[in-house]
Amino acid sequence: MADHAAPNLPGRLGTADLELKDDPRADPRMLAAMAPFELGAFTPEAPVSSASPVDDIHEFLGATEEGYGALFAALFDGLPDLDVERRTEVIRGVDGNDISLYIHAPAGADGPLPCVMHTHGGGMVIAAASDPNYTRWRDELAASGLIVVGVEFRNGSGKLGNHPFPAGLNDCASALAWITANKAALGYTSLVLSGESGGGNLALATALKALQDGTIGGVDGVYAQCPYISNAYDSGDPDLVSLVENDGYFLSSQLMGPLAHVYDPSSETSTNPLAWPYHATVDDLRGLPPHVISVNELDPLRDEGLAYLRRLLAAGVVATGRTVNATCHAGDVLFPKDMPDVYASSVASVKAFADSL
Repeated sequence: MADHAAPNLPGRLGTADLELKDDPRADPRMLAAMAPFELGAFTPEAPVSSASPVDDIHEFLGATEEGYGALFAALFDGLPDLDVERRTEVIRGVDGNDISLYIHAPAGADGPLPCVMHTHGGGMVIAAASDPNYTRWRDELAASGLIVVGVEFRNGSGKLGNHPFPAGLNDCASALAWITANKAALGYTSLVLSGESGGGNLALATALKALQDGTIGGVDGVYAQCPYISNAYDSGDPDLVSLVENDGYFLSSQLMGPLAHVYDPSSETSTNPLAWPYHATVDDLRGLPPHVISVNELDPLRDEGLAYLRRLLAAGVVATGRTVNATCHAGDVLFPKDMPDVYASSVASVKAFADSL
């Protein structure tokens, strides 16, 4: 066990070899849920890096996607059904491809409700909106009194790849255009763009693109959870202390580097805010609708979300920050059976934000 009896600094800043399972800040319930999968140990070094041949990275990410799929299926297995209605629409994107939209609503809803366009996690390169954890998240939001539209965007790798930036963002922009054009048919009052991790990136980037394109009037708010937005995973950034403090806690920079590379292989876009919103300037952000930026205390990505929040505030955007303490990256949405109060709190936070607009 790592020695952390009296660290001067938190996490791996104070004890270089500290593992999540030994960090006194971590929720014991989360650690218990992680233990069967050995997720509390330091994240193993990936066999690839950003400099590896791209085919090797894709092979590794395909296996990673399968592993995460099995993990999430286990974490979400056996939950009771919720009283929601689901349907699927298939639309044509701006690039000529088909995009599935998964629409969830409370059963028997009477009257217009706020709407959430949800973009799933996976670093924009793996996972699918149809995966059980994301399907459940949309069900939970719908059961709380929201209309939810999940976007099955193209990924940079994995089963829905290999489509680098801006393919996934274009799909999200196409979904946004369809939702706003069908506002009356969907029966919604206000629209929130929301997602976690890579989906948080796409929620923020979709809003930035809409602002650039002059269509931001259709977006009433943005709620980004643990957004993956800096592209500093190989280079580091002295302003992003959490990349060191929490490195290897469920996520590691060494793993995120290859993910970022296959999403955005061109060095010409490495600081493009539409690919990596962390690089948006104050001027880029002026005119955006209200935002919530939610981060996790024990997440390597924590500080890039908080930096984005501060820049929104400097731009005069109405923005609120939320830190879910004692949790790893996306930990508030990963353990509905083991930490139901934390999971429910995040559902309620999205609902309250949507209701406020």
